[in-house]
Amino acid sequence: MATPRRPRKAASRGAPTRVERDTLGEVKVPATALWGAQTARAVENFPISGLREPRALVDAMVRVKLAAARVNARLGLLPRGKARAIEAACREVLAGRWDDQFVVDAYQAGAGTSFHMNVNEVLANRAAEILGGRRGDRSVDPNDDVNMAQSTNDVVPTAMRLAALATAPGVVEALEGLAATFARKARDWDGIVKSGRTHLMDATPIRLGQEVSGWAVAMSASAARVNDALPELAALGIGGTAVGTGVNAHPRFRELVVKELSRLCAAPLLAAPNPFYAMQSLAPFASLSSAMRLAALELVRIGGDVRLLASGPATGLGELRIPAVQPGSSIMPGKVNPSMAEMLAMVSHQVIGLDEAIAWATASGQLELNVTMPLVAWNLLHQIEILANGVHAFDLRLERGLEADAGRGQFYADRTVSLATALAPRIGYAAAAAIVKESVRTGRSIAELAVEGGGITPREARKLLDPARMTRPGRG
Repeated sequence: MATPRRPRKAASRGAPTRVERDTLGEVKVPATALWGAQTARAVENFPISGLREPRALVDAMVRVKLAAARVNARLGLLPRGKARAIEAACREVLAGRWDDQFVVDAYQAGAGTSFHMNVNEVLANRAAEILGGRRGDRSVDPNDDVNMAQSTNDVVPTAMRLAALATAPGVVEALEGLAATFARKARDWDGIVKSGRTHLMDATPIRLGQEVSGWAVAMSASAARVNDALPELAALGIGGTAVGTGVNAHPRFRELVVKELSRLCAAPLLAAPNPFYAMQSLAPFASLSSAMRLAALELVRIGGDVRLLASGPATGLGELRIPAVQPGSSIMPGKVNPSMAEMLAMVSHQVIGLDEAIAWATASGQLELNVTMPLVAWNLLHQIEILANGVHAFDLRLERGLEADAGRGQFYADRTVSLATALAPRIGYAAAAAIVKESVRTGRSIAELAVEGGGITPREARKLLDPARMTRPGRG
């Protein structure tokens, strides 16, 4: 069992602290922290996993804060000096300057309030410093200023959408790249004849290029499913505030902040036609997760096929030769394993498991809000990261270097007992089946037995039982 990570303490014993106050009272905060009282409480309350919300979600949250500060200043609600200081703090975070200040565990209070306040407090304290104040003096307030016209309930799902839109195209790109590699291999290998296999048993001949072309289409279709799930995420519920009504927000805030986010994210975003749906439902995230799950299912299947076809080299099928990327055994010299396909299977299984958690979380909303957003955010962005990286690594380090053994393929094509399928139109199914049984019993070839007992001339047998001919439509 792994040793659990030690919980992070809000203020280590003996370390310098400052005292901050929230609505529950006073809290000690590390003197050097940009975060404040609510974050300190969350650090104490949720020492669960040591996992932090992904950087993509932090950046998305900060872009929401930057857009809101600009819009509230434009509407005359936030002093321009404060707005400029908040924007400057936002840009520092986006540049990666304060990554260590986002300390709330991924498993936290519902809806992501703790993470949201972590962001608000960091930006407020940094903005206060920019204006000449000090950390914790609340000269820029995390609620009244940074969070003006906003709520966890509209900010977090909006940030989740922005983070997914920013990162999910990497999955599409990786899947399309693998599809292109498969398509090239399919063209290169179109002349290689081999035995088909169904139920893992001999089937009629197929060309290796035909087999691999199916893999290419599977990856293209998977990429398209992921891509098709993205447009719905562009409909933002920001401006709905607490329950979707927009209470405490200027009537124009919603429209203006979406336009500002479109500029900041360089994306065609829009205000959700129904802000109540945007707040209540996590279905758009489940849709994206489901598309990645389907991609993972295909990857497990295809990666498994690669492993089967490359099994050997002496005692397996051996129709494919995988590139050697690392030694395969600590005891068996010279062993080469399909390491990249094994990695891809593990990544895919994890994606499938994360999707299951997202599905249950999506079903767990009540009334105006689904409080499981932190779980969905972490799982979804982790899915995106590992699927994109896993597919790209598999493509680069295995598939592009995969080679075919044409001789081994022809060997199996000449010996599959399902060659007898071509005899059925000529001598009937039952007679052809009898020849197959005799071939299996005696080891004699289908052609030899067809000539001997099927009334077929040697010339006819050569024509009917040509494996390459059987890879094209036709009969007799």
